[in-house]
Amino acid sequence: MSGQTRSGGRPTLEEVAVRAGVGRGTVSRVINGSSKVSGHTRAAVEAAVAELGYVPNRAARALAANRNDAIALVVPEPEARFFAEPYFAGIVRGVGAALAETDVQLVLTLAGNERERRRLAQYLSGHRVDGVLLVSVHAEDPLPELLAELGIPTVLSGRRSAAETLPWVDSDNLAGGAGAVRHLLDRGRRAIATITGPPDVYGARCRLDGYRRALAAAGHPVDELLIADGDFTEEGGRRAMRELLERRPGLDAVFAASDVMAAGARRELRAAGRRIPEDVALVGFDDSVIARHMDPPLTSVRQPVEEMGRTMARLLLARIAGEERDAAVVLPTELVVRESS
Repeated sequence: MSGQTRSGGRPTLEEVAVRAGVGRGTVSRVINGSSKVSGHTRAAVEAAVAELGYVPNRAARALAANRNDAIALVVPEPEARFFAEPYFAGIVRGVGAALAETDVQLVLTLAGNERERRRLAQYLSGHRVDGVLLVSVHAEDPLPELLAELGIPTVLSGRRSAAETLPWVDSDNLAGGAGAVRHLLDRGRRAIATITGPPDVYGARCRLDGYRRALAAAGHPVDELLIADGDFTEEGGRRAMRELLERRPGLDAVFAASDVMAAGARRELRAAGRRIPEDVALVGFDDSVIARHMDPPLTSVRQPVEEMGRTMARLLLARIAGEERDAAVVLPTELVVRESS
């Protein structure tokens, strides 16, 4: 009878083999997707699996394949930034969507301080995951080298430098920054300031390079006093905006390297009595939910964050499986124009 086994409990691999009239090894090959099984035999095994309601033991399969069926998403940032920055939520959604098609579990780990990093290093040294997705990498971060030494397949979100050796997925930060500045120039703005991300983040440097290139291409000299460092936080954006107003009170536009920093800049501009966009045009980067809900709605460079997460996960799964894939993927950006500019 369908669903019944001699043991009366959960169907076993051996019982499937008996029902299908084949050996245990043949059943295992069919379940694991081997091509070394005839169509007739495969059909018999699949029919037996369906009749008995057999469910493969994932833990046993993973052990046999020397796999954990788990990957880690590591964010070397403080908890406060992780929950405040929409970028990270987008990456997690994209990774989750890619893994939903598999049996692989996702382990989320924050490593924003030295104690958390030591604990993470100990955890990874035990090879409890099959691979790592590393998000928000800084230039001197030791984690990528640790992962390379441990031989754990790794994919980065972004790069540490132009000479990155590990596989990575990134958006076109250079083109995005240049496009934002060209837009402001086209709107007649001439004293265009920028609030950068941290200088040890390669993507932030690329956005600044885009700012510089767009001004140079338009024949405008770069005024270093119109450049202020930020840290991808709202308070950092506000602090940088305050510095810029003190240095160049006549500025008429600001390109902030993230929407969160643009939100901080907007607060400071309003505190200084500057209207947006009448007095100062404002452009951000990310096109996050923050951009759509600001007053006025924020013009922003859209980077496909969820697609970045999906691409990272698929690239990592391919590397874990031993498949050759591109080691570097650059996804395009798009300027979304709203009332702030």
